[in-house]
Amino acid sequence: MNRPVEVLLHHLPAVARSTRKWDADFARSVLRQSRRRSWKPTPKQLGVMQRMVGELFNEDDIDVIED
Repeated sequence: MNRPVEVLLHHLPAVARSTRKWDADFARSVLRQSRRRSWKPTPKQLGVMQRMVGELFNEDDIDVIED
């Protein structure tokens, strides 16, 4: 699921409280950068943000096949 940047930024504080150090550091860094008026995430940042917020809601890119 692709969320708008505003929604991702809304959920990043929860990621910033993560026990995974790299994820928490990345989220805090993006939140600081996002305060700048002209800031836009790079495609790579956007992808990581999408993944992190998706993991927050336990979303997987797995296709489920039911019989």
